[in-house]
Amino acid sequence: MCEAFRYRAKSHSVLGIDNESKHIRAAVKQRDICGTLGRMSTPKLDNNTIIIGAGPAGLAAGACLKQAGVQVTILEQSSQVGSVWRRHYDRLHLHTDKRNSELPFAPFPKEYPRYPSRDQLVGYLEAYAQKFDLDIRFNQQVNSARKENGRWEIKTQDTLYHASNLVIATGYAREPFTPEWQGRELFKGKIIHSSEYKNGAPFKGQRVLVVGFGNSGGEIAIDLFEHGARPSIAVRNAVNVIPKELAGIPILSIGIVQNIMPAWMADAMNAPVLRAVIGDITKYGLRKLPYGPATQIKNEKHIPLIDIGTMKLIREGHVTVYSGVENFAENKIKFTDGKEAEFDAVILATGYHPRVNTFLHEKSAYDENGTPISTGREASTPGLYFCGYYVSPTGMLREIAMEAKQISAAIKNKAE
Repeated sequence: MCEAFRYRAKSHSVLGIDNESKHIRAAVKQRDICGTLGRMSTPKLDNNTIIIGAGPAGLAAGACLKQAGVQVTILEQSSQVGSVWRRHYDRLHLHTDKRNSELPFAPFPKEYPRYPSRDQLVGYLEAYAQKFDLDIRFNQQVNSARKENGRWEIKTQDTLYHASNLVIATGYAREPFTPEWQGRELFKGKIIHSSEYKNGAPFKGQRVLVVGFGNSGGEIAIDLFEHGARPSIAVRNAVNVIPKELAGIPILSIGIVQNIMPAWMADAMNAPVLRAVIGDITKYGLRKLPYGPATQIKNEKHIPLIDIGTMKLIREGHVTVYSGVENFAENKIKFTDGKEAEFDAVILATGYHPRVNTFLHEKSAYDENGTPISTGREASTPGLYFCGYYVSPTGMLREIAMEAKQISAAIKNKAE
């Protein structure tokens, strides 16, 4: 087997090794020398545990298992760790503070801001993989994972892996969700999913419609305005809006404290404060959900808009709010309330589907969208675990860290 498609970093420079975090972006040089692997006969490799995905969840699970003394290999379809985060738009910062976003055994560097940028998070993930000397096999596209004779059989384009345990950590943002609308093919302007959006520079001076009022849609609208575009935003459903911080305290830190309460109780306690801070969103064309953010997360598995400036632009008239998209024409869009407007481009901030069903044969483990039914614990199929699929009111990265520890403990206990 060609050693070059493994990742066994030896030179540590950050995260508690020598504290020189200024070198974080140079912490890793990924290796992709085995371009001929596809022409080789398929090798067979045996493992205790295979993890699919080298994003935050896969790296966290790998580090926890390695610290527990469990032999583990991570399979990553791209040539780098954190590939999904690398593809996100340039302006992106974490909406959760770094103290509540760190992975197990490795805090963010002290000099990082409270809310790290996309590039800082990527650097942190690179250094994290290096710190724990994780065995990562890059350019390994998993085509099939099934249980055969009591063990997992994982096939990539050129290698057959066997393992006692399988941890799937391919993330929520695996496959962009793109709705279909009547007349979309007639629209003469550019239509892209937010996964393709980098920054607003190409849209300067253009009338751009952002479809979706989640955290990506809200921040993309800001970015477009800052780059000289004329953004609008289409919001089909009723929404909740929460501030990034209250009295200097990160909003998700408050959520951690309140997580022991029933959702309705936390919402009732927060409602007066949110009304005072956010105001009446219905004055600006938005519809308010009849229940609060905690209930929304619990029932809909959807995070409300964490406002980092979108509402200010809406109030000042820099971002126009429309209802949901009804259909497209050559240069205009009709909305569900009957209004029409002309646009030069459309950005679909319409979310993602996990789609683990594209490679996992255990149909009882996921729903019709390929979303895992369980996460952070052993699934109904023995030896199968999912990490990072719970939409948490206290932050996804924090939840990933907790789930990784739980999965590691479960696998370790089975081995003893």
